[in-house]
Amino acid sequence: MAEEVSILTKATVRMRQSGRVLEIVGALRKGGKDRLQVISDFDRTLSRFAYNGKQCPSSHNILDNSKVISEECQPELKALHKHYYPIEIDPRRTIEEKLPDMVEWWTKAHDLLCQQKIQKFQIAEVVRESNAMLREGYKTFFDTLYQNSIPLLIFSAGIGDILEEIIRQKKVLHPNIHIVSNYMDFDKDGFLRGFQGQLIHTYNKNSSICKNSDYFQQLQGKTNILLLGDTMGDLTMADGVPGVENILKIGFLNDKVEEQRESYMDAYDIVLEKDETLDVVNGLLQDILHRGDGVGIHGS
Repeated sequence: MAEEVSILTKATVRMRQSGRVLEIVGALRKGGKDRLQVISDFDRTLSRFAYNGKQCPSSHNILDNSKVISEECQPELKALHKHYYPIEIDPRRTIEEKLPDMVEWWTKAHDLLCQQKIQKFQIAEVVRESNAMLREGYKTFFDTLYQNSIPLLIFSAGIGDILEEIIRQKKVLHPNIHIVSNYMDFDKDGFLRGFQGQLIHTYNKNSSICKNSDYFQQLQGKTNILLLGDTMGDLTMADGVPGVENILKIGFLNDKVEEQRESYMDAYDIVLEKDETLDVVNGLLQDILHRGDGVGIHGS
């Protein structure tokens, strides 16, 4: 059945209800670019999970492993990751059970970072010297959205300053992008003293964070959503959007594939297993944008 959208025949694609997926894609196609907005996680969704068998750094990792973090502090940050990451991805625990641990992890990590005398100007350098990687096909993804005036909300529990700098250095930080993340707060001398606003962690990415933002109000009529994530916490990212008509949820299943496959397939419309590209997302965008115009899937 997925032949109608050729990219969905890719070997990494898993779908519980392919008929339902095609229905949603049809509705997105009908609405075209004028109705569409994209809401995406950043770490391990737009950025790669692994490269050549080695795990790629998240925006937190990039800072944790950089030279602006003291030798004493690095093992402390690693110990936090070692303790809390297995809790974050444990399929046996509910989100409610994980919440206190996630708040504790982010709070402890942020407190450690604030003791490091990090300066604002160092962020660009830290990113330049890191091995941060966006998924293959990122340029097509960012450029397609920009050229078609499709808003992209990046909703991230990572460090906003770092991920924004990654996108800037890749030369795809277009004006259609709005980022909601943990942004650093620097004092008048340019030293990190805290983080702005409410703490965003893996499992509170929803309208409670966005309710102060008039972002969604500016998007009247953008009632069709393509949602991209890699955790169960990403499923609530569109909860603050008024008047949603159609939403297609695409989940990247990067880690512990066998253990997590069933729950991901229950939660996401399309699951991409160990797929380090944005091929499926780009293929769907082409389909929505061009078949809606009455042009073939390869049309322009």
